[in-house]
Order: sequence, then C-alpha cells, then structure tokens
Amino acid sequence: MSTVKKLRFAVTIGALALTAAHLAWPGVRIDAITFALLVVAVLPWIAPLVKSVELPGGLKIELQELRQVESRANTAGLLAVEAAPAEESRFAFETVAAQDPNLALAGLRIEIEKRLLALARTHDLNSGRPMGIGQLLRVLTLADVLSGEERSVLADMTNMLNAAVHGADVRRDAADWAIGVGPRLLTSLEERIAEAPGVNPCPHTN
Repeated sequence: MSTVKKLRFAVTIGALALTAAHLAWPGVRIDAITFALLVVAVLPWIAPLVKSVELPGGLKIELQELRQVESRANTAGLLAVEAAPAEESRFAFETVAAQDPNLALAGLRIEIEKRLLALARTHDLNSGRPMGIGQLLRVLTLADVLSGEERSVLADMTNMLNAAVHGADVRRDAADWAIGVGPRLLTSLEERIAEAPGVNPCPHTN
C-alpha cells in the first residue's frame, strides 16, 4: 500500500474515531483555538493529500505545489545554476512582486511563453500562426527540443501561474518563490535558445 493511501486510511479512521467520541461524550466542546492547533498538528502528515487549507479566521496556507514543481524542474535540468544577485532586476515581474503577487506570477508566465516561442523559432517550428503555451510545449516535445518530463514540468508550472492570471488568491510567499526560481528558469531557456545553431539568441525582455 502506498504512503498516500495509508495516510488516507489514517485520516478516515481518525475522523471516524472523533465522530464516535463526539457521540459518546456530546457535552465535550472544542473551541476554535483548539481546533486550529489540532489542524496545524495534523497538516505535516496529510500535506500530500491537500493543496491548501483554510484555518479559522480566513488564513490560507499554501502547501508544497510550487516547491514540488520547482524540485521537478531542477531534476529535469530546467533551472540554471543560481547566479549572484544583480544590482537591478532583469525582469519586470521581479519589480512588482512586493506590491502585487498576482501580477508577479502572471508576468513570469508571460516571460516563459516568450522564451518558448523564441525556442520554437530557433528550431523552425513556428507555423506562422499564434500558438499558446500548450501548443508550444507540444511541438517542442514532438521535435525532441524538450523531453516529456520537461514538457510536463513546464505545463504544470504554467497552469499554476495561469491561476494567478485569473485572479486566484496569491500570497506573498508565492511571489517570493517567483523571484527566486523564475530568473533561473528563464536563464535556462535563454541558454537553450542561444545554443541553437545559426540563430540569434533571444533578447532579454522586460
């Protein structure tokens, strides 16, 4: 039995046990603070099962999605080695992250799409018709410019960034993630563009 299935069984059994205890001792009350502390205690064990949890008071905790896709991107070789911090931000999304996390993630998505388009052009894969990220990833994979795993990672990452474009609740830590990981990803894509024979590298865009 997989770890996730075991966790699901444990959570279900625990919930049933609490239900039975409530029926046996209906007079016992659990206040909001106690409940919140119980949720915090359980979260590390059920993190693989959930994406986010709402605690009393409306505080939203994002769980692992961005870091998981970052780990996959690193394993797939999509992240350049982290360079020393530049005096000025290279990308527009870095400059707005503190003020508007949604705009930062949306900006990173746009920068990824620009470089995927440039990568397709360097390999003569541009059909002349507008292509979205999904189409770009498909043609780049069919041409063996991207591996299947690279395509999967980029698709998952851009799907998450799309949620920011459509107004999802984006916390500051997600914007901080974009500042840390985004430039490494874009640099890696630019390096691949520059390595294509006989084609000028993609200019930096802000």
